[in-house]
Amino acid sequence: MEVLTKRADFVRASHALRQGTPGIHLQARKRAAGEAAGIRVGFTCSKKVGNAVARNRAKRRLREVARLVLPDHGRSGWDYVLVGRHDLTASLPFDALVADLRRALRKVHP
Repeated sequence: MEVLTKRADFVRASHALRQGTPGIHLQARKRAAGEAAGIRVGFTCSKKVGNAVARNRAKRRLREVARLVLPDHGRSGWDYVLVGRHDLTASLPFDALVADLRRALRKVHP
């Protein structure tokens, strides 16, 4: 699993498929042929999530959820961006976050 770092990749994902759940907002984009291989994932939290400590806590939780769920439920050739939600991503039980990401992926990949 490769991590997205370039702003252009995040922007392209934001214009593609979106699925919201209580704890996570998922943006998913199927890449063009030959663009890159495997699953790529990015993480973002706006200042609405809270101060720097709260945003970093939310992103750490998103990284761990992605590490557990995407290898089994993600698809090769897709970019995924996980967006943290205000007050919920950092405070929801971890099992609920895992279930939210699985539910969002099922809706994106019917």
